[in-house]
Amino acid sequence: MFHLTDLINFFVCFFRLSGCNLSERSCDALSSVLNSQSSSLKELDLSNNDLQDSGVKLLSAALQSPHCTLETLRLKGCGLSEICCDYLAAALKSNPSYPRVLDLSVDYNNLQDSGVKQLCVLLENPRCQFETLRLKDCDLSEISCDYLAAALKSNPSYPRVLDLSVDYNNLQDSGVKQLCVLLENPRCRFETLRLSHCDLSERSCEALSSALSSQTSNLRQLDLSNINLKNSGVKLLSEGLKSPHCTLETLSLSGCLITEEGCTSLASALSSNPSHLRELDLRYNHPGESGMKLLSAGLKDQGWRLDTLRVEPAGVRWLRPGLRKCKCVFNGIHENKAAHIQPSSSCQESSSKCQSMNR
Repeated sequence: MFHLTDLINFFVCFFRLSGCNLSERSCDALSSVLNSQSSSLKELDLSNNDLQDSGVKLLSAALQSPHCTLETLRLKGCGLSEICCDYLAAALKSNPSYPRVLDLSVDYNNLQDSGVKQLCVLLENPRCQFETLRLKDCDLSEISCDYLAAALKSNPSYPRVLDLSVDYNNLQDSGVKQLCVLLENPRCRFETLRLSHCDLSERSCEALSSALSSQTSNLRQLDLSNINLKNSGVKLLSEGLKSPHCTLETLSLSGCLITEEGCTSLASALSSNPSHLRELDLRYNHPGESGMKLLSAGLKDQGWRLDTLRVEPAGVRWLRPGLRKCKCVFNGIHENKAAHIQPSSSCQESSSKCQSMNR
Protein backbone atom coordinates (compact mmCIF):
# COMPACT_ATOMS: atom_id res chain seq x y z
CA MET A 1 0.00 0.00 0.00
CA PHE A 2 2.68 2.50 0.99
CA HIS A 3 4.69 1.75 -2.16
CA LEU A 4 1.71 2.65 -4.34
CA THR A 5 1.29 6.16 -3.00
CA ASP A 6 4.21 7.55 -5.00
CA LEU A 7 2.63 6.21 -8.18
CA ILE A 8 -0.78 7.68 -7.32
CA ASN A 9 0.69 11.14 -6.86
CA PHE A 10 1.64 11.40 -10.51
CA PHE A 11 -0.31 8.95 -12.66
CA VAL A 12 -3.42 7.38 -11.13
CA CYS A 13 -6.82 9.07 -11.46
CA PHE A 14 -8.95 6.14 -10.30
CA PHE A 15 -7.97 3.94 -7.37
CA ARG A 16 -10.24 1.04 -6.40
CA LEU A 17 -9.30 -0.92 -3.30
CA SER A 18 -12.63 -2.51 -2.41
CA GLY A 19 -12.29 -5.55 -0.15
CA CYS A 20 -8.50 -5.36 0.17
CA ASN A 21 -8.29 -5.95 3.93
CA LEU A 22 -7.13 -2.40 4.62
CA SER A 23 -7.13 -0.61 7.96
CA GLU A 24 -6.81 2.96 9.21
CA ARG A 25 -3.04 2.84 8.50
CA SER A 26 -3.85 2.84 4.79
CA CYS A 27 -6.02 5.92 5.33
CA ASP A 28 -3.03 7.73 6.78
CA ALA A 29 -1.00 7.07 3.61
CA LEU A 30 -3.90 7.97 1.32
CA SER A 31 -4.48 11.17 3.25
CA SER A 32 -0.94 12.23 2.40
CA VAL A 33 -1.64 11.59 -1.29
CA LEU A 34 -4.90 13.57 -1.31
CA ASN A 35 -3.19 16.48 0.39
CA SER A 36 -0.40 16.61 -2.19
CA GLN A 37 -0.29 19.42 -4.76
CA SER A 38 0.65 16.88 -7.44
CA SER A 39 -2.20 14.45 -6.77
CA SER A 40 -4.46 13.68 -9.74
CA LEU A 41 -6.69 11.24 -7.85
CA LYS A 42 -10.35 11.67 -8.88
CA GLU A 43 -12.01 8.48 -7.66
CA LEU A 44 -11.23 6.50 -4.51
CA ASP A 45 -13.10 3.31 -3.64
CA LEU A 46 -12.32 1.92 -0.19
CA SER A 47 -15.53 -0.10 0.18
CA ASN A 48 -15.66 -3.28 2.25
CA ASN A 49 -12.53 -2.54 4.29
CA ASP A 50 -12.52 -2.28 8.08
CA LEU A 51 -11.52 1.39 8.18
CA GLN A 52 -13.74 2.36 11.09
CA ASP A 53 -14.42 5.98 12.06
CA SER A 54 -10.75 6.48 12.97
CA GLY A 55 -9.74 5.79 9.37
CA VAL A 56 -12.30 8.26 8.02
CA LYS A 57 -10.97 10.85 10.47
CA LEU A 58 -7.54 10.53 8.85
CA LEU A 59 -9.01 10.82 5.34
CA SER A 60 -11.08 13.83 6.37
CA ALA A 61 -7.97 15.76 7.27
CA ALA A 62 -6.96 15.60 3.60
CA LEU A 63 -10.45 16.24 2.21
CA GLN A 64 -10.44 19.74 3.64
CA SER A 65 -7.21 20.59 1.83
CA PRO A 66 -7.54 23.00 -1.12
CA HIS A 67 -5.24 20.64 -3.05
CA CYS A 68 -7.76 17.80 -2.81
CA THR A 69 -9.88 17.49 -5.97
CA LEU A 70 -11.31 14.03 -5.32
CA GLU A 71 -14.63 13.70 -7.16
CA THR A 72 -15.85 10.28 -6.00
CA LEU A 73 -15.43 8.70 -2.56
CA ARG A 74 -16.89 5.28 -1.84
CA LEU A 75 -16.92 4.00 1.73
CA LYS A 76 -19.55 1.28 1.55
CA GLY A 77 -19.45 -1.30 4.32
CA CYS A 78 -16.45 0.14 6.17
CA GLY A 79 -17.71 -0.26 9.72
CA LEU A 80 -18.66 3.38 10.12
CA SER A 81 -20.99 5.07 12.58
CA GLU A 82 -22.61 8.49 12.83
CA ILE A 83 -19.28 9.83 14.15
CA CYS A 84 -17.72 9.56 10.67
CA CYS A 85 -20.41 11.95 9.39
CA ASP A 86 -19.14 14.55 11.87
CA TYR A 87 -15.62 14.20 10.46
CA LEU A 88 -16.78 14.34 6.83
CA ALA A 89 -19.11 17.29 7.37
CA ALA A 90 -16.41 19.29 9.17
CA ALA A 91 -13.82 18.53 6.50
CA LEU A 92 -16.06 19.24 3.52
CA LYS A 93 -17.23 22.48 5.05
CA SER A 94 -13.74 23.78 4.26
CA ASN A 95 -13.73 22.31 0.74
CA PRO A 96 -17.41 21.85 -0.21
CA SER A 97 -16.92 21.60 -3.97
CA TYR A 98 -15.47 18.08 -3.62
CA PRO A 99 -16.30 15.23 -3.71
CA ARG A 100 -19.22 15.15 -6.15
CA VAL A 101 -20.17 11.53 -5.36
CA LEU A 102 -20.34 10.23 -1.77
CA ASP A 103 -21.31 6.59 -1.17
CA LEU A 104 -21.79 5.52 2.45
CA SER A 105 -24.12 2.60 1.72
CA VAL A 106 -24.59 -0.88 3.22
CA ASP A 107 -25.78 -1.88 6.68
CA TYR A 108 -22.26 -2.34 8.08
CA ASN A 109 -22.23 1.47 8.03
CA ASN A 110 -24.52 2.31 10.95
CA LEU A 111 -24.88 6.04 10.26
CA GLN A 112 -28.36 6.43 11.70
CA ASP A 113 -30.42 9.62 11.60
CA SER A 114 -27.91 11.52 13.73
CA GLY A 115 -25.20 10.95 11.12
CA VAL A 116 -27.44 12.14 8.29
CA LYS A 117 -28.22 15.24 10.33
CA GLN A 118 -24.52 16.14 10.28
CA LEU A 119 -24.29 15.57 6.52
CA CYS A 120 -27.34 17.78 6.03
CA VAL A 121 -25.53 20.70 7.64
CA LEU A 122 -23.06 20.33 4.79
CA LEU A 123 -25.81 19.98 2.17
CA GLU A 124 -27.23 23.35 3.21
CA ASN A 125 -23.99 25.03 2.17
CA PRO A 126 -24.64 26.80 -1.17
CA ARG A 127 -21.12 25.84 -2.26
CA CYS A 128 -21.81 22.13 -1.71
CA GLN A 129 -21.98 20.35 -5.07
CA PHE A 130 -22.79 16.74 -4.22
CA GLU A 131 -24.25 15.23 -7.37
CA THR A 132 -24.80 11.74 -5.96
CA LEU A 133 -25.50 10.76 -2.35
CA ARG A 134 -25.95 7.06 -1.59
CA LEU A 135 -27.15 6.04 1.86
CA LYS A 136 -28.49 2.55 1.16
CA ASP A 137 -29.06 0.32 4.19
CA CYS A 138 -27.72 2.85 6.72
CA ASP A 139 -30.40 2.29 9.40
CA LEU A 140 -32.29 5.49 8.66
CA SER A 141 -35.86 6.46 9.55
CA GLU A 142 -38.34 9.06 8.34
CA ILE A 143 -36.45 11.61 10.49
CA SER A 144 -33.58 11.48 7.99
CA CYS A 145 -36.02 12.46 5.25
CA ASP A 146 -37.01 15.48 7.32
CA TYR A 147 -33.35 16.49 7.64
CA LEU A 148 -32.69 15.94 3.92
CA ALA A 149 -35.80 17.83 2.83
CA ALA A 150 -34.98 20.79 5.07
CA ALA A 151 -31.34 20.89 3.94
CA LEU A 152 -32.10 20.58 0.25
CA LYS A 153 -34.76 23.25 0.49
CA SER A 154 -31.86 25.62 1.20
CA ASN A 155 -29.68 24.20 -1.59
CA PRO A 156 -32.05 22.35 -3.96
CA SER A 157 -29.71 22.21 -6.96
CA TYR A 158 -27.74 19.31 -5.43
CA PRO A 159 -27.65 16.33 -5.27
CA ARG A 160 -29.05 15.07 -8.58
CA VAL A 161 -29.10 11.41 -7.44
CA LEU A 162 -30.39 10.30 -4.03
CA ASP A 163 -30.30 6.59 -3.14
CA LEU A 164 -32.06 5.56 0.08
CA SER A 165 -32.83 1.98 -0.98
CA VAL A 166 -33.14 -1.28 0.92
CA ASP A 167 -35.23 -2.23 3.91
CA TYR A 168 -32.78 -1.35 6.68
CA ASN A 169 -33.82 2.23 5.88
CA ASN A 170 -37.23 2.53 7.56
CA LEU A 171 -38.29 5.73 5.81
CA GLN A 172 -42.04 5.10 5.97
CA ASP A 173 -44.67 6.99 3.99
CA SER A 174 -44.21 10.13 6.07
CA GLY A 175 -40.53 10.31 5.11
CA VAL A 176 -41.25 9.90 1.40
CA LYS A 177 -43.93 12.59 1.64
CA GLN A 178 -41.27 15.04 2.86
CA LEU A 179 -39.04 14.20 -0.11
CA CYS A 180 -41.96 14.62 -2.51
CA VAL A 181 -42.62 18.13 -1.21
CA LEU A 182 -39.01 18.86 -2.12
CA LEU A 183 -39.49 17.38 -5.61
CA GLU A 184 -42.18 19.98 -6.27
CA ASN A 185 -39.78 22.81 -5.45
CA PRO A 186 -39.11 24.67 -8.73
CA ARG A 187 -35.40 24.90 -7.84
CA CYS A 188 -35.05 21.19 -7.05
CA ARG A 189 -32.83 19.33 -9.53
CA PHE A 190 -33.40 15.75 -8.37
CA GLU A 191 -33.14 13.51 -11.42
CA THR A 192 -32.88 10.07 -9.78
CA LEU A 193 -34.62 8.77 -6.66
CA ARG A 194 -34.10 5.17 -5.52
CA LEU A 195 -36.31 3.78 -2.76
CA SER A 196 -36.25 0.04 -3.52
CA HIS A 197 -37.01 -2.41 -0.68
CA CYS A 198 -38.26 0.40 1.59
CA ASP A 199 -41.35 -0.45 3.66
CA LEU A 200 -43.77 1.89 1.92
CA SER A 201 -47.47 1.72 1.08
CA GLU A 202 -49.79 3.16 -1.55
CA ARG A 203 -49.78 6.44 0.40
CA SER A 204 -46.25 6.99 -0.88
CA CYS A 205 -47.52 6.43 -4.43
CA GLU A 206 -50.04 9.21 -3.91
CA ALA A 207 -47.29 11.63 -2.83
CA LEU A 208 -45.01 10.53 -5.68
CA SER A 209 -47.84 10.89 -8.18
CA SER A 210 -48.37 14.48 -7.08
CA ALA A 211 -44.64 15.16 -7.47
CA LEU A 212 -44.51 13.58 -10.94
CA SER A 213 -47.43 15.67 -12.16
CA SER A 214 -45.89 18.90 -10.89
CA GLN A 215 -44.90 21.41 -13.56
CA THR A 216 -41.52 21.78 -11.85
CA SER A 217 -40.56 18.09 -11.54
CA ASN A 218 -37.16 17.14 -13.01
CA LEU A 219 -37.30 13.48 -11.97
CA ARG A 220 -36.03 11.17 -14.71
CA GLN A 221 -35.47 7.87 -12.87
CA LEU A 222 -37.60 6.35 -10.12
CA ASP A 223 -36.86 2.98 -8.51
CA LEU A 224 -39.64 1.48 -6.37
CA SER A 225 -38.59 -2.16 -6.77
CA ASN A 226 -39.52 -4.77 -4.18
CA ILE A 227 -42.11 -2.62 -2.44
CA ASN A 228 -45.59 -4.11 -1.93
CA LEU A 229 -47.36 -1.39 -3.91
CA LYS A 230 -49.93 -3.74 -5.45
CA ASN A 231 -52.38 -2.61 -8.12
CA SER A 232 -53.86 0.11 -5.91
CA GLY A 233 -50.48 1.80 -5.53
CA VAL A 234 -49.70 1.50 -9.24
CA LYS A 235 -53.08 3.03 -10.07
CA LEU A 236 -52.22 6.09 -7.97
CA LEU A 237 -48.75 6.31 -9.49
CA SER A 238 -50.24 6.10 -12.97
CA GLU A 239 -52.22 9.28 -12.33
CA GLY A 240 -48.90 11.10 -12.14
CA LEU A 241 -47.47 9.28 -15.15
CA LYS A 242 -50.31 10.38 -17.41
CA SER A 243 -49.74 14.06 -16.62
CA PRO A 244 -48.23 16.04 -19.52
CA HIS A 245 -45.82 17.54 -16.96
CA CYS A 246 -44.34 14.11 -16.10
CA THR A 247 -40.97 13.62 -17.81
CA LEU A 248 -39.97 10.34 -16.11
CA GLU A 249 -37.78 8.20 -18.40
CA THR A 250 -37.08 5.09 -16.29
CA LEU A 251 -39.48 3.39 -13.88
CA SER A 252 -38.55 0.26 -11.90
CA LEU A 253 -41.48 -1.67 -10.39
CA SER A 254 -39.85 -5.08 -10.13
CA GLY A 255 -41.38 -7.31 -7.45
CA CYS A 256 -44.26 -4.97 -6.52
CA LEU A 257 -47.12 -7.56 -6.51
CA ILE A 258 -48.62 -6.17 -9.72
CA THR A 259 -51.18 -8.06 -11.83
CA GLU A 260 -52.90 -7.32 -15.15
CA GLU A 261 -55.03 -4.68 -13.40
CA GLY A 262 -51.92 -2.66 -12.55
CA CYS A 263 -50.57 -3.14 -16.07
CA THR A 264 -53.83 -1.77 -17.46
CA SER A 265 -53.36 1.38 -15.36
CA LEU A 266 -49.80 1.76 -16.62
CA ALA A 267 -50.78 1.21 -20.25
CA SER A 268 -53.55 3.79 -19.94
CA ALA A 269 -51.14 6.32 -18.42
CA LEU A 270 -48.57 5.77 -21.15
CA SER A 271 -51.22 6.14 -23.83
CA SER A 272 -52.06 9.56 -22.37
CA ASN A 273 -48.40 10.62 -22.03
CA PRO A 274 -46.33 8.45 -24.41
CA SER A 275 -43.48 10.86 -25.07
CA HIS A 276 -41.11 10.34 -22.15
CA LEU A 277 -40.95 6.91 -20.48
CA ARG A 278 -38.28 4.84 -22.21
CA GLU A 279 -37.68 1.97 -19.78
CA LEU A 280 -40.18 0.02 -17.67
CA ASP A 281 -39.14 -2.84 -15.38
CA LEU A 282 -41.99 -5.15 -14.30
CA ARG A 283 -40.05 -8.32 -13.56
CA TYR A 284 -41.19 -10.58 -10.70
CA ASN A 285 -44.84 -9.57 -11.11
CA HIS A 286 -47.85 -11.28 -12.71
CA PRO A 287 -49.00 -9.13 -15.64
CA GLY A 288 -51.06 -11.95 -17.14
CA GLU A 289 -51.82 -12.41 -20.80
CA SER A 290 -53.93 -9.27 -21.14
CA GLY A 291 -51.40 -7.09 -19.29
CA MET A 292 -48.57 -8.37 -21.46
CA LYS A 293 -50.63 -7.76 -24.57
CA LEU A 294 -51.40 -4.14 -23.65
CA LEU A 295 -47.81 -3.22 -22.84
CA SER A 296 -46.34 -5.13 -25.78
CA ALA A 297 -48.69 -3.27 -28.11
CA GLY A 298 -47.43 0.00 -26.70
CA LEU A 299 -43.85 -1.11 -27.24
CA LYS A 300 -44.63 -1.49 -30.95
CA ASP A 301 -46.56 1.78 -31.13
CA GLN A 302 -44.49 4.44 -32.92
CA GLY A 303 -46.15 7.09 -30.77
CA TRP A 304 -44.73 5.62 -27.57
CA ARG A 305 -41.14 6.40 -26.65
CA LEU A 306 -40.90 3.16 -24.64
CA ASP A 307 -38.07 1.04 -26.03
CA THR A 308 -37.25 -1.29 -23.11
CA LEU A 309 -39.85 -3.44 -21.35
CA ARG A 310 -38.70 -6.06 -18.83
CA VAL A 311 -41.33 -8.56 -17.70
CA GLU A 312 -39.53 -11.90 -17.21
CA PRO A 313 -39.55 -13.76 -14.91
CA ALA A 314 -43.27 -13.37 -14.36
CA GLY A 315 -46.14 -15.45 -12.99
CA VAL A 316 -48.54 -15.93 -10.12
CA ARG A 317 -45.79 -17.35 -7.88
CA TRP A 318 -44.30 -13.85 -7.56
CA LEU A 319 -47.43 -12.47 -5.88
CA ARG A 320 -46.04 -13.22 -2.43
CA PRO A 321 -45.08 -10.44 -0.03
CA GLY A 322 -42.09 -10.51 2.29
CA LEU A 323 -40.49 -13.80 3.27
CA ARG A 324 -42.92 -15.90 1.24
CA LYS A 325 -41.31 -14.53 -1.91
CA CYS A 326 -37.86 -15.71 -0.79
CA LYS A 327 -38.37 -19.31 -1.82
CA CYS A 328 -39.23 -18.13 -5.33
CA VAL A 329 -36.11 -15.96 -5.41
CA PHE A 330 -33.90 -18.87 -4.33
CA ASN A 331 -35.51 -21.15 -6.90
CA GLY A 332 -35.11 -18.48 -9.59
CA ILE A 333 -31.42 -18.09 -8.86
CA HIS A 334 -30.94 -21.86 -8.88
CA GLU A 335 -32.71 -22.16 -12.24
CA ASN A 336 -30.67 -19.31 -13.70
CA LYS A 337 -27.41 -20.88 -12.58
CA ALA A 338 -28.44 -24.17 -14.13
CA ALA A 339 -29.08 -22.36 -17.40
CA HIS A 340 -25.86 -20.34 -17.07
CA ILE A 341 -27.84 -17.10 -16.81
CA GLN A 342 -26.67 -14.32 -14.49
CA PRO A 343 -29.50 -13.40 -12.07
CA SER A 344 -30.44 -9.76 -11.84
CA SER A 345 -28.97 -7.55 -9.11
CA SER A 346 -32.50 -7.09 -7.76
CA CYS A 347 -32.85 -10.85 -7.45
CA GLN A 348 -29.47 -11.19 -5.76
CA GLU A 349 -30.26 -8.40 -3.28
CA SER A 350 -33.58 -10.04 -2.40
CA SER A 351 -31.81 -13.36 -1.90
CA SER A 352 -29.23 -11.91 0.48
CA LYS A 353 -31.98 -10.14 2.43
CA CYS A 354 -33.97 -13.34 2.79
CA GLN A 355 -30.92 -15.23 3.99
CA SER A 356 -30.15 -12.63 6.66
CA MET A 357 -33.78 -12.56 7.86
CA ASN A 358 -33.90 -16.33 8.17
CA ARG A 359 -30.72 -16.61 10.26
